[in-house]
Amino acid sequence: MPARVAIQHQDFDLSSEVAALRQGDMQVGAVCSFVGTVRDRNEGDQVASLELEHYPGMTEKAIEAMIDAAMIRFDIRAARVIHRIGLLQPLDQIVLVAVTSAHRGESFQACEFLMDYLKTQAPFWKKEVTPAGARWVDARVSDDVAMARWGIPAGKG
Repeated sequence: MPARVAIQHQDFDLSSEVAALRQGDMQVGAVCSFVGTVRDRNEGDQVASLELEHYPGMTEKAIEAMIDAAMIRFDIRAARVIHRIGLLQPLDQIVLVAVTSAHRGESFQACEFLMDYLKTQAPFWKKEVTPAGARWVDARVSDDVAMARWGIPAGKG
């Protein structure tokens, strides 16, 4: 089975990642995945590129803790999170969350929980390049609201 967390510059292949995640586990009846991509617009402005930074070691540890929380909360078999860093262009894949379980409900919920957790708790810093210049991307209130529905207030891991 692949490592649960990968922070990397290179792109990923959804099919290969899902195959590796479920390989050899005959109790898997459901696989849920989410792939996030870089948009060409944010807050009404055109986005030419997005650059992501992180603290090596700290980021992986935080995401491992997120997966541990999902494993406790939901009846899932395995999970994998890949998050890209560096300079990305619109349409580039930026994040993969994949979850396996015996039944679809747990898989769907755990995948959504992990993505909400990533958006609010993972230590990444994003800088967009727009026609007006570069700017850091702030957290969104809507992401905090999404996380709160899981009973976890903003800024809490």
